[in-house]
Amino acid sequence: MSSTLRTLMAGNQITSFIFISSVLVHTHSADNIYSAVMPQTVTALTGSCVQIPCTFNISNFEDKRKNATSIYGIWLKNKSQFADKDGLIAFNSSKNIIRGFSDIQMTGYLTERNCTTLFYNIMMNHSDSYYFRLEMEPDVFKATFNPSQDVSSKTVRINVRDSPQPPELKPNYLTVKEGTTVNLSCSAEAPCPKQPPTISWSNIPESAHITTQLQEKPDKTQSVFSYMTFKASYKDHRKSITCTATYPRNTSDASTVESTMMLQVLFPPKETRVIITSVGTNVTLTCESHASPSNDLNYTWYKHGEERPIAWGTKINLTETPIQTGSYFCIAQNKHGKQSSEEAQRTDEEQSGLSHLVIYGCTGGLLTFVLLSAVFFYCMRTKASRQARVSDQAEDKNRDTMAIYANNATVISKNGEKKETDDLHYGEIDFSKLQTGHKTKEHSNNGPETEYAELQVIERKRQINGAQQMDKLYAQVQKK
Repeated sequence: MSSTLRTLMAGNQITSFIFISSVLVHTHSADNIYSAVMPQTVTALTGSCVQIPCTFNISNFEDKRKNATSIYGIWLKNKSQFADKDGLIAFNSSKNIIRGFSDIQMTGYLTERNCTTLFYNIMMNHSDSYYFRLEMEPDVFKATFNPSQDVSSKTVRINVRDSPQPPELKPNYLTVKEGTTVNLSCSAEAPCPKQPPTISWSNIPESAHITTQLQEKPDKTQSVFSYMTFKASYKDHRKSITCTATYPRNTSDASTVESTMMLQVLFPPKETRVIITSVGTNVTLTCESHASPSNDLNYTWYKHGEERPIAWGTKINLTETPIQTGSYFCIAQNKHGKQSSEEAQRTDEEQSGLSHLVIYGCTGGLLTFVLLSAVFFYCMRTKASRQARVSDQAEDKNRDTMAIYANNATVISKNGEKKETDDLHYGEIDFSKLQTGHKTKEHSNNGPETEYAELQVIERKRQINGAQQMDKLYAQVQKK
């Protein structure tokens, strides 16, 4: 056999050996292939819980499960050290071991390749990387899903926060035409499905329709999604719509975060009108309108009865002349449309209206003056009337009493005795005590009738016990 042939045969043997070896290695490796699916990162809120969604797959799992008497899961913290003495086991489902947490529950069924686990009462010191390990006894299968060459895809990182992240509002800025159907979505992470956040909207359009539901994302974590649909109106222009997420916690207060979006609505001119201002005989007409965009808004002025425009721009100035008497209106226009204002009457009618306003004002003032004057005179008249009544009463009271002053008088006492005296004190005749009848009344055919009235006098010369004595006498009075 030649050396060349021996070399070829040797090469074929080596190639066959390599091929057979590779098949054996592959077969052995295929019998122990395993993988797990879980999120790389979950965000937890202090005072709440966090759920780690987890699924795994093992080659020939069903055969292994039949040969195993027990199957359980283990969660390791920080490093892939399995010994219990290292103290890195956070949870062991077979021995009901829970370390560093108030409670941990595996909600998934391992027999169904589901290793989803719920961690309760999260605190800041729980932030770390966690690994999942599966064990099937007796010595059927044991594996930790954290190969060193691809650690990131086989571990989960729990990030703990004191306040939740703001909800995600899409889109955060939107420009649409009037009448367009708008769809907004607001989502808030729900790391604890047993205590999901609630979502509310504020400053929403009148036609808004809202639906809210808990959904699962591609990485198996859950979020609350709220959808709002409405037709854009010009009244919604520059409206800030807010989405608020409220997270319940095992603390005194819930956590509230929000996100806001700005809505821009494009629409033709709306609410176009003319405003009239006048100073003396000068009048200014101003055209106002709402439109979006407003930077390209144009104004054109027309006079009633004339087809051609008379001016352009926001304002026009007019004077008090017959030629400018009439009705005026403006048309506002942008690239989305136009709108005309109502007609505004100008000059003579406006001046007439102003004159009427002045006349009404003067008339009102005059009527007010007349009314106040009438009230004043009525009050004065009432006061005078009251004073007159008081005066009449006083006069009536004094009518029966008249003061007389005499140095010489003839008085008649009650017993009929006449007495001449020149030392009488001033006295009064009380006519309310007239003496009439057969005792004191005398009649004369030719003369006036004589009546007697009581007269109180004090005779200075007469003293009784050192005091002046006042006698009641009668004065003779002729009644005419």
